[in-house]
Amino acid sequence: MRSIRAVAAVAILAAVALATGIGAALATGDDERSGRRATAVLHDAAGQRVGVAVFKERHGKVTVSAAVSRLEPEFHGFHVHAVGECVPPFTTAGGHYNPSGVSHGDHAGDLPSLLVNEDGTGQLQFTTDRFSIGDLFDADGSALIVHTGRDNYANIPSRYHSHTYDTFGPDTDTLATGDAGARAACGVVEMNRGDDD
Repeated sequence: MRSIRAVAAVAILAAVALATGIGAALATGDDERSGRRATAVLHDAAGQRVGVAVFKERHGKVTVSAAVSRLEPEFHGFHVHAVGECVPPFTTAGGHYNPSGVSHGDHAGDLPSLLVNEDGTGQLQFTTDRFSIGDLFDADGSALIVHTGRDNYANIPSRYHSHTYDTFGPDTDTLATGDAGARAACGVVEMNRGDDD
């Protein structure tokens, strides 16, 4: 008899918790069905499609899932840039998305490095709270860039000397870009249909 009552009590508590959780998610518009989504289709300078990234927002965080092909095998800098325009050589995308005006490594648009395998393919998935999908759709939009080189995240110890700028530690270029080099591919971040109302 006790076990039946215990089971019934657990079932009732589970039902209440489930209902409360669903209600809270619906109230914030933040469940899987109503979360905002965006996509960036990546093209190289020749106009060839080389990848796609999907942005999904849920519970105040954005999950980015990217898949690429036909890129050079190595680590590549991977960033959200401040302007939604991809005209080769992709400098039209501006600098890294950086609404706080901080140095590289702390830019809101600084993302984990993208590892491309020997066959030219790569995949990456991560979650960030540095921006919302809405943030990426300001007056001039945003773009996703794959760089030709590695990103050092301005992690240059002060014992290293830049002969170009005669400074120790990270120089001006490093603090702006992480020395990731030229822009290999670009994709304008676009809101998925039905998510922009």
